[in-house]
Amino acid sequence: MQMIYNSPNYCVVEFAAEGEARLTAGGYEIVDKNLQREWYIDGILAMQFREHVQKLIEQEPSLEEVDEFLGRFDSLMLHPVILH
Repeated sequence: MQMIYNSPNYCVVEFAAEGEARLTAGGYEIVDKNLQREWYIDGILAMQFREHVQKLIEQEPSLEEVDEFLGRFDSLMLHPVILH
């Protein structure tokens, strides 16, 4: 588990896969701090998310542009963030 993005609005944590699945598996937890909701993706969705993020990084985006990209997923964040 590694936090790969953290802004006042969003946090993204990457969960690496273990063993032989390292190149094709893993997942991401995307948290909207304002809505206090999160979404976990893995499999094909995680691979597509990774590709989009890599393209975004190539453009050297500002924090606002990254937050705007992550805001596209707000409607999918249905799970409340619960602290233990």
